[in-house]
Amino acid sequence: MGRADERLRPYAADGLRLAAIVVTYYVAAKVGLQQQLVRGQVTPFWPPTGIALVALMFWGPRMWPGIALGAFLVNVTLGPGIVPVLAITAGNTLAPVCAYLLLRRAGFRLALDRLQDALALVFLGALGGMLISATVGTGVLLASGAVSAHDFWPTWSVWWTGDAMGVLIIAPFLLAARTARWPRGVPVLRWAEAVALLGGTAAVTAEATNASLNLLFLVVPFLIWAAFRFQLVGAAPCALIASVIAIYAGAVESGPFSGKDLLAMMIILQAFNGTVALTALLLSAAVTERNHTLEEIEKVCDHLREALSRLALEEKFDGAPGVWPPSHPKGHDHRRQRRP
Repeated sequence: MGRADERLRPYAADGLRLAAIVVTYYVAAKVGLQQQLVRGQVTPFWPPTGIALVALMFWGPRMWPGIALGAFLVNVTLGPGIVPVLAITAGNTLAPVCAYLLLRRAGFRLALDRLQDALALVFLGALGGMLISATVGTGVLLASGAVSAHDFWPTWSVWWTGDAMGVLIIAPFLLAARTARWPRGVPVLRWAEAVALLGGTAAVTAEATNASLNLLFLVVPFLIWAAFRFQLVGAAPCALIASVIAIYAGAVESGPFSGKDLLAMMIILQAFNGTVALTALLLSAAVTERNHTLEEIEKVCDHLREALSRLALEEKFDGAPGVWPPSHPKGHDHRRQRRP
């Protein structure tokens, strides 16, 4: 009986993981759809893509059925029919799976502690992989008559950038949360700094999204502050907060988004979201890599100092082996000379 339980345990764990993916995907999709801009199902920010990609990173490609089921449950409530729903579901599933395979082939590390990993997530995970879901989904809507040919490219751009932003904002946040540990013995001022950073990011973004376009990027200094002081653990939450506030402002057409058509609003919104996500991701990865490099240099210097100290002690007590005094010819041991 015990052996049977041991054999079934991995399957039970995978079942729980699949169920968690379905529920998380569905809830995140419903939250994202609250800010829809096109036909009730195309949003500027699609969190399920980041959740799906990270689930594949954590538990492997066998988790794709959970992504497919979650995508199906979301799309079946939106229409426009069972065949288009199945096609859109296939695109929503293939996009994160292909992004995961590309990242694995590129040697992506979950710690995001190298600049090359951050760049791979941008170009392979977000911009490259999400071409599939946007192209399949928009093509299905066009074929079913849900969108017109005139609206194809605006719809495609919203879909693609929305899926890409889901990866660039959600994936780093989840990866940072996975490696984060509750710190012990942290000074009170450090906690105060973290709270001020998060609160300042939220306050400045909220104020800027209700003002003019010129003030929209005042949040960037907070992201730089977070990346240098807290790396990804601090920069990823700040990026998420800023993007969510900006997307809400775009949905209600306030501040710099008021009076704009869909294309103009998307350019402003995704330019802001892209700047926020890239600043947080790339800068924090570069800072982390720099810190690791400095640590390695310090370790090498410590080893060299220890080696030089040992060599100095050997020369002090035993002489310098292999080195002949300049006053005696090579091969002549002056210590064995006898006095006349």
